[in-house]
Amino acid sequence: MKALILVGGFGTRLRPLTLSVPKPLVEFANKPMILHQIEALKAVGVTEVILAINYQPEVVLNFLKEFEAKLGITISCSQEKEPLGTAGPLALAGDKLIDGSGEPFFVLNSDVICEYPFKEMFEFHRGHGGEASIMVTKVDEPSKYGVVVMEETTGKVDKFVEKPKLFVGNKINAGIYLLNPSVLDRIELKPTSIEKEIFPKIAAEEKLYAMVLPGFWMDIGQPRDYIEGLRLYLDALRKKSSTKLATGPHIVGNVLVDESAKIGEGCLIGPDVAIGPGCVVEAGVRLSRCTVMRGVRIKQHTCISSSIIGWHSTVGQWARVENMTILGEDVHVCDEIYSNGGVILPHKEIKSSILKPEIVM
Repeated sequence: MKALILVGGFGTRLRPLTLSVPKPLVEFANKPMILHQIEALKAVGVTEVILAINYQPEVVLNFLKEFEAKLGITISCSQEKEPLGTAGPLALAGDKLIDGSGEPFFVLNSDVICEYPFKEMFEFHRGHGGEASIMVTKVDEPSKYGVVVMEETTGKVDKFVEKPKLFVGNKINAGIYLLNPSVLDRIELKPTSIEKEIFPKIAAEEKLYAMVLPGFWMDIGQPRDYIEGLRLYLDALRKKSSTKLATGPHIVGNVLVDESAKIGEGCLIGPDVAIGPGCVVEAGVRLSRCTVMRGVRIKQHTCISSSIIGWHSTVGQWARVENMTILGEDVHVCDEIYSNGGVILPHKEIKSSILKPEIVM
């Protein structure tokens, strides 16, 4: 089986992290985002993954080469010369997706994090005999999204309603599809939206079915959702009684700590924290709802919450970092600094406090 992952463009919503690496390689829960998806696809028998990408494909491919061998899966790129929306990339990669077997193929948005029930989706697709299956997830506020109106019993999709004013349902497109090769005949090689142009036509022919996603779901393409996605992901690990979660008197709630990280005396870590490889957390530090990426040093008695600390950054002692502060790569925050929602570009030194959310160039 094959799969196409829609990687897309510059990852502007996750800047300044994406100024250092392409978005699919930004770590989430101590693993590059895209690796979560590739490992889950491999587990259900996918043998080839194609990345639809228009920004730095060589960087992504070079990075994934070692995982190709490790996982025993073929990873290739289909490079867009211009943005092609969410359907155009399928037409561009058509030759790579069609192998004459008639097997359906998976299509995923690269920002989506969930428990990837691909096996169940494959069985659902086989069972209904339609042309395409989409995964949907329930949301509390459907008016912010495009809603999928479907038959509850069969999953057959009736129509799509964009940002409804009146309640028509609470299920939205989760960005995971399983498509028969015949879907490619419907797509031209031009900028096209699969959600707004292709799926409504398949639904009108009663050949589109939706499966409700079990468990959590989050699009982690922007910092606030990234932090919330980490909470949901760690919670799912807890429910599975995962041995990956850290334990000890200094741990509160769900925490992921790389085995090469060092944590000092008298710290309080958690809930919902990921600490990457080679990090040093000195004595008396308080961390909650945050991600600390590879090679970071956090000096003593510092407090960090609801923030992302980029690779090889340093946060000085007695500092306070909170409210969606994002440090790019190699940022140095001096001692006793306060950051309230600062978004700081790579290779900066912060010598004075940031009292309200702002971008530091």
